[in-house]
Amino acid sequence: MRSTRFAAITLAATSSLVLAACGSGDAGSGGGGGAAALTLPGVEEYLNAPCPEVGTKPATDKEFTYWSMWTADEPQGKVLSKAIRCFTEKTGVKVDVQWLGRKLLTQNVAPALNTDTVPDLFDQDISQVKAAIVAPGGTQPVDDVLDYKIGEGEKKVRDVIPASSYDIPQNKGADGKIFEIPYELLGNAWWYNKDLVKDLTPPKTMDELFGLFDKAKADGLAAVSQDGDINFYNAYFYTQIAARYVGAGGLEKTALDKTGAAWKSDPGLLKAAEQVARLAKGGYFIDGWDAAKFPQIQQRWADGEAAYLFVGSWGPSETREYLAKQGGDKGITYGSFQFPQPDGATHKVVEQLPIGFAVTAKAKHPEAAKAFIAYMLNKDILSGIPAVADNLTPRADLAVPDSLKDVKAALESDAEHAIFMDGLDGLAAGKWVDNVFYPLNNDLLKGKISAQEFVDGLAAKQAEFWKTTG
Repeated sequence: MRSTRFAAITLAATSSLVLAACGSGDAGSGGGGGAAALTLPGVEEYLNAPCPEVGTKPATDKEFTYWSMWTADEPQGKVLSKAIRCFTEKTGVKVDVQWLGRKLLTQNVAPALNTDTVPDLFDQDISQVKAAIVAPGGTQPVDDVLDYKIGEGEKKVRDVIPASSYDIPQNKGADGKIFEIPYELLGNAWWYNKDLVKDLTPPKTMDELFGLFDKAKADGLAAVSQDGDINFYNAYFYTQIAARYVGAGGLEKTALDKTGAAWKSDPGLLKAAEQVARLAKGGYFIDGWDAAKFPQIQQRWADGEAAYLFVGSWGPSETREYLAKQGGDKGITYGSFQFPQPDGATHKVVEQLPIGFAVTAKAKHPEAAKAFIAYMLNKDILSGIPAVADNLTPRADLAVPDSLKDVKAALESDAEHAIFMDGLDGLAAGKWVDNVFYPLNNDLLKGKISAQEFVDGLAAKQAEFWKTTG
């Protein structure tokens, strides 16, 4: 997540911080989606490959404007630059692109909504877009893009990306229509180095997970690396466990209860907090975790000082990049696994965060913008996300970086799909987590309050928050 991610910490919707998940361009082979013998092209091979044909050509538009969350020199920026070049080559449509970086929603798109100078197309994760742009009516539906051809015979967008990546409540406006089409998909996992933690069997229960932590400590390692200055990193533990009790969307529903009483009515919410308290009080975190500045603690994991790291699917690309800058031949053989089911939990849940394209309500050239969205989903274009950016896509038929195979398998399982933190960071434009959740969650993770005090505090502070916020 590089320096641009950390600079974005002041954003209201802090999920933006995860989006610098930029790859090192590792061109190793991998498989995904159950497909066999899929191979990632090399970076140069991808960038220099011929442009595929366009499946849906604009009938009238000859140009459109695109404001990007990436910079041109980032891996994703390089993939999108190729897509833009090819789209223009095949259609004659000029693309006016501005590479604005992670703050484009708060610094560029949102301020432009009340003017006539808005982009036709922009991108970001669905939580941020819903909070910052959809809420004030700044987008238009893109359901029609699902039936656009992508340049692979008769295949349409809906034929190549699963509904679980876009047909979700967090990707729908007040009209019930979707506002974003994803082209990249993030997941979460527990990461470990197979050369350091050998012969690991993924834990099936919380007791087995803590057993792994205890073994790490017995072997002279810290159990868990945790960059404690990142609020939403700290939140992952509770939200992952709690979601398995209340199901996808359950935490958001609880947070929207104006009285706050919902935090006390479901015993699973307290049970989840008890597991976090167990983590906090067990001495499992690496020394200094709550006083360091990102990415110091993550880097200490990469250096082998701790056994486990819980972070998004950008973890391998970030730590690989860090080690590469240190020089030498030190590397990591990445392994990962999902959170196990806690006792009494009935929901099998996997977290995801789609990143995609949205079209503004005032777009002057929506036809061309939507045609470009469909083109980005073309296999020969989208393969650049794993090949160049070392990240995942919604498509099941593209090769997957070796380090992300297990995450991809989890995302393609029959588990309930929840947004990172169940979308809590998008409530009230990020104010709910800042004022209600993060302070209490940080105290819980640091062992300053009990599980019961955490739940009681959420109930009280939430009632106060909605009373004053409306």
